[in-house]
Amino acid sequence: MKKQVKIEGLDCPNCARNLASEINKIDGVQNADINFVKSTLSFESDNIEKALEEIVSLTKELEPQAKIVDKQKEQRNKLFLICDISFLFLGIALGFILFFVKMPLALYWSLYVVSALLLGWKTYLKAIRLLFRRIINENLLITISVIGATFVSEHMEGLMVIALYSIGKIFESLAVNRSRKSIEQLARMQPEYANLLVGGEEVRVSPEEVSVGNKIVVKPGEKVPLDGKIVKGSASLNLQSLTGESVPVLKKKGDEILSGSIVLDGELVISVSSAYEDSTISKIMNLVENASENKSKTETFISKITRWYTLGVVVLAVLVWGIVWAVSRNFNDAIYRGLIFLVVSCPCAFAISVPLSYFSGLGNASKNGILIKGSNFLDACAGIDMVAFDKTGTLTTGEFKIEKITALKGKTEDEVLFLSAIGEKTSIHPLAKAIVSACQKRIPKAKEAKEIIGKGVAFEYKNKKYFVGRKSKELKNTAVELYENDVKVGQIDLVDTIKDSAVVACQSLKQIGVKTVLLSGDNQESVQSVAKNLGLDEAYSKLLPQDKFDFIEKAKAEKRHVGYVGDGINDAPSLTLANVGFSMGINGSPASIEASDVVLVDDNPSKIYTSIKISRFTRKIVWENIILSAIVKVVFLSLGAAGITGMLSAVFADVGVTVLAILNSIRALHYKAK
Repeated sequence: MKKQVKIEGLDCPNCARNLASEINKIDGVQNADINFVKSTLSFESDNIEKALEEIVSLTKELEPQAKIVDKQKEQRNKLFLICDISFLFLGIALGFILFFVKMPLALYWSLYVVSALLLGWKTYLKAIRLLFRRIINENLLITISVIGATFVSEHMEGLMVIALYSIGKIFESLAVNRSRKSIEQLARMQPEYANLLVGGEEVRVSPEEVSVGNKIVVKPGEKVPLDGKIVKGSASLNLQSLTGESVPVLKKKGDEILSGSIVLDGELVISVSSAYEDSTISKIMNLVENASENKSKTETFISKITRWYTLGVVVLAVLVWGIVWAVSRNFNDAIYRGLIFLVVSCPCAFAISVPLSYFSGLGNASKNGILIKGSNFLDACAGIDMVAFDKTGTLTTGEFKIEKITALKGKTEDEVLFLSAIGEKTSIHPLAKAIVSACQKRIPKAKEAKEIIGKGVAFEYKNKKYFVGRKSKELKNTAVELYENDVKVGQIDLVDTIKDSAVVACQSLKQIGVKTVLLSGDNQESVQSVAKNLGLDEAYSKLLPQDKFDFIEKAKAEKRHVGYVGDGINDAPSLTLANVGFSMGINGSPASIEASDVVLVDDNPSKIYTSIKISRFTRKIVWENIILSAIVKVVFLSLGAAGITGMLSAVFADVGVTVLAILNSIRALHYKAK
């Protein structure tokens, strides 16, 4: 069985990683993982209660300030923060007294020890407990630095090291919590109830209890709990949490409606079209919850290297001490420079800023109606230089409209449309629906109507035999012929409507140098028309699913980084093969959504541009943090080893670059692609 719980008070990414590693060593516990940014612990066990009891005990031992709970208790977290700040100020105050006031030696040492403990008791305790488990991290580096500074009589610098480190941890905690709260706003999209219509009465139930075909009522201010179609009423909807669109959208009878929308005015009666687990809001929550499991190469590399980084730093610090002592023959100075090396080398800036940057980028995309299934796919979006589109349902609406009616043999256009509608009235073909919808007259029932599979419908009307469908092989796929007593008397040409958002998508992608290609199974005339209207670079018609697959395979062999956009079952192989597969969230088939790496919640292809821009910005933030942290550390390591800077400068450098990296990471959460 799998269990997920909340873990509070854990504000160090390395600590989270080490704790998860130790939890995995408990008998009967498998696949334990701590999502640091979301403050959750997930694990598997055959005996959940026993495993959770042991996990709670281990957490209390290794991370005394952390606690596993079933619900978040913000008040208790605030109390912890107030205590930490109070201890910090008291410890700093005692340090100033020691620095400015002369006192007996015994009192001096007593106050010094109390000050050092107030400033860093958590750090020392963690270091000792983890050391017993053969885990070395930044807590040990700081503890050694404080002890070493005391040993070489640099008392004030020792106190400043732990004071600045603790201040940095508090700022780090505040910054992380800010990002967490921004991400957690997505969870508020989840509806708590549905007003189910039962015998004309409203019954408040859980969304999971509503079945497909049931009718629900949504009132002003309420969230739409399930996907469906409006059968009564009209209202303005707030779709910002789903699509990022800030302007309210008017929906009326007959319109599709997505779960997670907020009704601003009016009352709606909705016929439910999807069970809760298949609804848009459920898909969003599942993808957001699971996104952090698929990590980018950069994030994975940083995660792996920090496990050995601290041990390497300790070894190098000893080496620095040995070299300086061998050259200068000054034991205290050698230790002091080795301690500076330890302080500067703390890996916090790398360990927290990289995963936080990616999670902020994923959260930003989610707020814009783009569900990216992990930071590895977010990274992949940044490299896209070619986007291949399917046509129907992706660039076009899949809903046909009449382009031209050709009347022959003395018939009028109205007669051709009317007679065609009589035959098409019972057909479920998309072209038939468009013809019936366009006819403004009352359509009588045809006599002896018989559907001929793959060709059309034969019927009788006023003692004449008619056929509506396709007989001529040279006709385009979206043309319908009308025959009266085997004589062609008319033709209706239809066209698939191009999405307005498709025009924006193709123009935007060109602006950032991305090549656009259309891959379709439709006839050449239809495909070329769409390609010309959208200004696509290339277009290919009459393609089978295998042909699309081969095209992408060839493009990848030519070192192209391909994004493929589709919505059907036949698109699944191409979505899987592409570097990044984009599927439609509303009309996309379950197979295409499963095969894709990115889901566009509102079927808006212009969001591909937004995906690429957010991913490129996020990757830029990640490398800014890595490069900034590396440069600062190398500079201060060199200066410290040479004896040019002291420990105070070293700790300022370490804490400062960590806070800057965190604040820089949060920029990815608020970035807007123009």
